[in-house]
Amino acid sequence: MYGEISTDELLQKLEAGEKLCLIDVREADEWQDGHIEQAIHLPLSALPARQGELTEGEEPFYIICRSGNRSGRACEYLATQGYEVINVTGGMLNWNGNAITGE
Repeated sequence: MYGEISTDELLQKLEAGEKLCLIDVREADEWQDGHIEQAIHLPLSALPARQGELTEGEEPFYIICRSGNRSGRACEYLATQGYEVINVTGGMLNWNGNAITGE
């Protein structure tokens, strides 16, 4: 089981200066087209192999993708592994904040 947050709620938290561990699970080309500055890039396809990079104590992990589907799958997987995760519903399609391009 995992929680959910809207993109607007996420934006409010970031604008308030909250330190969040935000993970973007989109593929590299999507990431380069525009991502949230504070996000860490960890594609869904690499998640099982790279989940050891998730630092204990930084939870909950906020997971975002393009629309909320892949992030939901990532949340399901990570929740079964014992991580506290929150799905960002609507994903980057609903993101109203700034996005940066490139690496």
